[in-house]
Amino acid sequence: MSSRPLPLGRPIGANSDETRRRIIDATMRCVAEVGYARATIRQIAQAAQMTSGSLYHYYATKADLVTAAAEELEALINPRLLNAADEHTEFLDKLMAVFDETDRIKQEFPHLTAFDRALRVGGRGRLELTTNSESVFTAMRDIFVAIVEQAREAGALDPGTDVAGAADALYIVFQGLADYAVTATPAEYHCAIGALKSLIAGTLLAPQRTARAAPSGRSRAKPRR
Repeated sequence: MSSRPLPLGRPIGANSDETRRRIIDATMRCVAEVGYARATIRQIAQAAQMTSGSLYHYYATKADLVTAAAEELEALINPRLLNAADEHTEFLDKLMAVFDETDRIKQEFPHLTAFDRALRVGGRGRLELTTNSESVFTAMRDIFVAIVEQAREAGALDPGTDVAGAADALYIVFQGLADYAVTATPAEYHCAIGALKSLIAGTLLAPQRTARAAPSGRSRAKPRR
């Protein structure tokens, strides 16, 4: 159970919701840039454009602050990905929508994936810091399982394909995207998502008939008699 107490008060004239949002954003950015161990309350307060004393009105310790940011991460990602999938009925459209939504999240929160990585690495041994982060990935696998099961029920999945194995394959792709997003710019991530969607749809590579076509300007060999 988190030891985070209720706010002790806040500076006069401050908007509580806006201030908390600013603090959470600053926390994600600082932890993403320097890691959990090296991030300090002072750095986070400066990034949030407030004093350390004012920040302590909202969170008593760095662990409380980072845990709150992790909870924000989970509350942000999982519902958005689920809603994106639920907006479609066809399984392939659902899958594409999930990847599109990860793209939008990356554009809106460029530091989010690096924060998650830092949290999983630097938060080991601190249960309150690892549980929320890992649950994001667990929820993603559940989404993929549901999509693959729908494909099986619709007869679009090869009868010999194992549902769990197919879901795991998609899950691995998602994990790879999360790792790539740590260092990729939003533009680079967007391009990668586009290529991934084409690969899944079977349109990334040119049809084999193009590769088999005779090179232009050369005559085809005459058949032997």
